[in-house]
Amino acid sequence: MTLEKPLTKDIPADGRALDLGGYERVGGYQALRKALRDMTPQKVQEEVKNSGLRGRGGAGFSTGLKWSFTPMGADAPRPKYVIANADEMEPGTFKDRHLMEGNPHQLIEGLILTAYANQADIAYIFIRGEYKFSEERLARAVTEAYAAGYLGKNILGSGYGLEMYLHVSAGRYMCGEETGLLNALEGKRANPRAKPPFPQVSGLWGKPTIVNNVETLANVPHIINHGAAWFQSLSHTKDAGTKLYGASGKVKRPGLWELPMGTTMREILEEHAGGMREGLEFRGALPGGASTDFLVPQHLDVPMDFTEVQQAGSRLGTGTMVVLDDKTCPVGMVSNLIHFFAQESCGWCTPCWSGLNWAKQILKALEDGEGKSGDLEKLEFQAKFWAPGHTFCALAPGAAEPLQSALKYFRDDFERHIQDQCCAFQRR
Repeated sequence: MTLEKPLTKDIPADGRALDLGGYERVGGYQALRKALRDMTPQKVQEEVKNSGLRGRGGAGFSTGLKWSFTPMGADAPRPKYVIANADEMEPGTFKDRHLMEGNPHQLIEGLILTAYANQADIAYIFIRGEYKFSEERLARAVTEAYAAGYLGKNILGSGYGLEMYLHVSAGRYMCGEETGLLNALEGKRANPRAKPPFPQVSGLWGKPTIVNNVETLANVPHIINHGAAWFQSLSHTKDAGTKLYGASGKVKRPGLWELPMGTTMREILEEHAGGMREGLEFRGALPGGASTDFLVPQHLDVPMDFTEVQQAGSRLGTGTMVVLDDKTCPVGMVSNLIHFFAQESCGWCTPCWSGLNWAKQILKALEDGEGKSGDLEKLEFQAKFWAPGHTFCALAPGAAEPLQSALKYFRDDFERHIQDQCCAFQRR
């Protein structure tokens, strides 16, 4: 049976972007034509909901269910917005960049369909400032879409209109948090907002707003073209569709692969990433980017989907693994991550800005040979203090995951830093 790769099959192998003509030749914008001709907005919502598509940005929430919270009908507040979250700043994650650089019209069509399904008037692509190449290709594709009548007033003679804008972010990890993104788009500091109200009801400038990840949106045209049952058939498990999986670290072939949802970590690492480099052994991995709990060798056969990875004690997150080998210090790795999260905290709530900096200092002391008895207990306390519900957003809870799991699986390494007053890996 041929492995289906709807998201990546049309991306040119030579590094070029698929232009409008090339996208149309492989069936591009047929889903939009079908939706505008044969489907009501509610029917598009229903098809996506029935498909089982879950958000690919990390949270894994049902996309169709999220859309269903949007006020619909003539009495709904106007304007309504849809936003593609392309602020891909999760360390170890590079999947959305691949989609935007290789097939930008796929994202644009998915965003138009999402806007139609939610009766939105305005769409934004919110992209991180460092993604210059993606920005250039998306800007060109948006211009092509307008010229072809896929954007603007009265799209394809349907009576439905949509304006689309490319917004280049000033940066910061917090801009990728849904409500922080909304504040940044409004020209404010990227601080999170208290919820409720949720963006679907009161989002950008107080109007109904849908925010979806790039990979999530890229799935929508294929679901409309082929149906919910087809999308469910692509997966190995109950979580539907394919997934862009990645691996970075000391593997032989770091990279990105579109595979059936539920592909095991072992297959991704050994068959697609080529296994560990010579002389190294697998010790663990953050399965979904930097803000997920470590999984270790006993978890290699866990299917990589939202449900199974959670049952194993972590999260699928973005599906892009950061691999730890047996010659790399887990204390140093976690110290580097906590330094990043502390630097990127917006400072809005005390557990995050104060706690992350405290943990950063303790971990630096451990690395510098200045660790003391009781330091590990302080780190454990901090990780619990950052738990969900203690902060306005998920930045600190995400930062807790690599720290708490490293203390669980690699505690001996932490203890040796205190006992030996140095890092054993630095002596090798």
